[in-house]
Amino acid sequence: MRQVNYKNWIVGIVLSFVVQPIMAYERVSANSKDIVYTGRIDNSTPTTVKYVYPGTSISTTFTGTSIKAVMKPAEAYYMVEIDNIPAYKVASSKKDSVLTIATDLAEGKHSLKLMLVSESYHQRPEFHAFLLDDGATLKKTKMLKRKIEFIGNSITCGYGVEAESARSRFSDSNSNHYYSYPAIAARAFNAEAMVVARSGIGIYRNYNGPKKGSKDNMRDVYENILYTDYSNKWNFSNFTPQVVCVNLGTNDTSTEPYDAMLIIQGYQEFLKTLRSHYPKAKIVFVTGSMLNGKSLEDVTTILDLVVAEAKANGDKNVFRIDLTPSDGSLGYGADWHPSIAQNIKSSEEFISALEEITGWKRKK
Repeated sequence: MRQVNYKNWIVGIVLSFVVQPIMAYERVSANSKDIVYTGRIDNSTPTTVKYVYPGTSISTTFTGTSIKAVMKPAEAYYMVEIDNIPAYKVASSKKDSVLTIATDLAEGKHSLKLMLVSESYHQRPEFHAFLLDDGATLKKTKMLKRKIEFIGNSITCGYGVEAESARSRFSDSNSNHYYSYPAIAARAFNAEAMVVARSGIGIYRNYNGPKKGSKDNMRDVYENILYTDYSNKWNFSNFTPQVVCVNLGTNDTSTEPYDAMLIIQGYQEFLKTLRSHYPKAKIVFVTGSMLNGKSLEDVTTILDLVVAEAKANGDKNVFRIDLTPSDGSLGYGADWHPSIAQNIKSSEEFISALEEITGWKRKK
C-alpha cells in the first residue's frame, strides 16, 4: 500500500488557500465605457480593439497597485504615462498575451495612457482587456478639448529615433512615435492627437514608386481604419480636429523620376477630401526635415501654389509650415532619419508657427 505524506498534503492545502487570493484579479474588457481610445480603432468585434497607427492610445483611470493588458500576442511597443511618473516604454510579446504595464504602485487612484509607438508594420495589434487588482475599478477619463490630426510618413511615425546612428537599420524597437515632433507638440498644447501615418507613404507615390504613382498612397488609404484594409472605413464623426497637419512629399520626391504635376494634383485632391470631412478645420501643410535640394524646392513651390489657390478660392484656413532640414549637427536616427534632438528642434518650430495660426498657447 502506498504511504501518504500527510505533512506535504496538509501544506499543499494551506498553500492553495494562501496563493489563490493573490492570483485573483478584475478583468475589464476592451468594450468597457470606462476605457477611452484616441486614434483609428476597429471595434467591430466584441471585446476586441484593433489598430495599426502609431500614436493610437488607450486611456483610463484605475484603482489598485498594478495593471496589465491582455493583447494579441504580437510584437509592439508602447509608451506608458501613469500619473506624474516619467513616461517609459514596454513591449508586448509574440508569445505572451499578457503585457505588464505597472506594478508596485501606491494604493489609490491612477491615471493611465498607453500609447502605441511602433508602426507594427507587419503586425496587427489587438487589445482585449485590462487586468486589475482584485476589487479594483476603472473610471473614464475626460477627453481634451484641443484636437489635432497628424497625417504623414516615417517622420511623423518617429522612425528609428532611438537608434545609435544613421547607419543603424530600422526596427520597431528603435522607433518611438512618442519622441516625434507631432507627439511632442500635442503634449505641449495639451491636445488629443489622431495619427494617420506610415513610413514610405506619399501623396501620390510611395518611396521609390513608379513615376505614374503608387497604389496605397495616402489618398488611397486615408479613409480606411486599418491602413490597407479597404473593407472597414473610418467614421469621421468620431474625432473632429480643430487642426489637421499634413507632412507628405518626402517620399514622392525621394527618388528620380517623379511627376511634379501629379504631386500638385495629389495635394489638390487630398485637400478636397479633408475639407469634405473637416469643413471648419485649419489645414496645415508641412515640409519635413528630410527634404533638401531640388526635392525641397519642388515641394515648397507645390505647397505654396496649392495654398495660394485654396485662398484664392475662398478657403482662408489653409496654411504652411516649413521645418528646418536636418544637416547632421543634431545627429541622425536610423537610415538617416531625424534624431530625437532633431525632432525637438522641429517641434519648437512647429509649435511656434501653430501658435500664430491658431492662437493657442503651449503649456507652461
